[in-house]
Amino acid sequence: MLQRLSRPAVRMVERYLPDPYIFVLLLTLIAALAAMLIEGRAPLAVMRDWGDGFWGLLSFSMQMLLVLVTGFMLASSPPIKRLLDRLASLARSPGGAIVLVTLVSLAASWINWGFGLVIGALFAKALARRIRVDYRLLIASAYSGFVVWHGGLAGSIPLTIATPGHFSEAEIGLISTSQTIFAGFNLLIVAALFVIMPLVNRWMLPAPRDSVYIPPSRLTEPGADDRVTIERPADRLENSTLLSWLVGVPGLAYLIYDFAIAGGGLNLNSVNFLFLMLAIVLHRTPRSLLASLNEAIKGGAGIVIQFPFYAGIMGIMMGSGLAESLSQMFVAIASAESLPFWSFISAGVVNLFVPSGGGQWAVQAPVMLPAAEALGADVARVAMGVAWGDAWTNLLQPFWALPVLAIAGLNAKDIMGFCLIQLVVTGAVIGLGLTLL
Repeated sequence: MLQRLSRPAVRMVERYLPDPYIFVLLLTLIAALAAMLIEGRAPLAVMRDWGDGFWGLLSFSMQMLLVLVTGFMLASSPPIKRLLDRLASLARSPGGAIVLVTLVSLAASWINWGFGLVIGALFAKALARRIRVDYRLLIASAYSGFVVWHGGLAGSIPLTIATPGHFSEAEIGLISTSQTIFAGFNLLIVAALFVIMPLVNRWMLPAPRDSVYIPPSRLTEPGADDRVTIERPADRLENSTLLSWLVGVPGLAYLIYDFAIAGGGLNLNSVNFLFLMLAIVLHRTPRSLLASLNEAIKGGAGIVIQFPFYAGIMGIMMGSGLAESLSQMFVAIASAESLPFWSFISAGVVNLFVPSGGGQWAVQAPVMLPAAEALGADVARVAMGVAWGDAWTNLLQPFWALPVLAIAGLNAKDIMGFCLIQLVVTGAVIGLGLTLL
């Protein structure tokens, strides 16, 4: 049944979904018009909100670019290539490949969202080199695991409200992760998705006549030429294993110190640092690493040009009060029992325009927390409703798919038809979990 449903969805998206750059331009215009028509914001004020926010994600943009580049360099190192290929050999059929990549992506994303994005895409390519399987669905399955990130160990909202000094501490105090990430209802939602998502993706597998295959030769990350010519002293440095290890090994030692002794956590910076140091060590020579870097950087164009526009949209949504108004619209129809569900739905809508967990919580918390207090709702569950809503519509929002698409060599329209089905299924699972569990 899902195979029949996914076929028209894929065709519709391939026909009508524009390039992600066009998508972000349209979202910019929609946000600006909504701010003027709904909030009564003057055009000059909207333009100022947009311009003031435009460069608000520069640091995050660089982090995301490094997620792509360092992950690609790590995966293109000979030892990691062999490891991914060995793991990919566990899949014996197209359906098995879809199930396996979904489980790996879910597990990696639950640990850390940046880790999940890169590992899922790279493992999908390793599978496609071994198994003749629809490449679009394989990458969509790798991306689908990302839906659990905000209910996992790196969830920014549950970690924020568990951290002393957070902006709403005076109102709600500290809420332990035992009430959010490790609460029974949240763990059951995660467990349900670990069971349902691999099956959903497997059931969407197109018939061979409708499948899109990629030749394995196009999926191999080229490395440096194995032939080494030493003609000048600089060549010795470029091909020096010792030089790489003198930098990479201390870098890895620092990470061990940071985690084991200093109590550092797993975040985007530490993931990028880990990927980079491992890549330096495993490529063995600077020459090999730089050859991989030259390939990796080609896929970063979408991140560089599009993320500032999303920052501008966030500026409009926050500066005009539009994000707050959207949240209040859903709160107005909620009860104590249904507020977590409507928090989830409202966060999903806001996430299309404000694709940032921390930024979204800053906008929605001033609306959701007083509502939870007034209605007598469970604050921890309401916060997780916002968190899950932020993660949920990432399946429809190409913002987060850009690193995956860059690694895979696909366009958003290639996978979003499948993601549309995933969106409906995961929405039902998460909504029921927040309401009934």
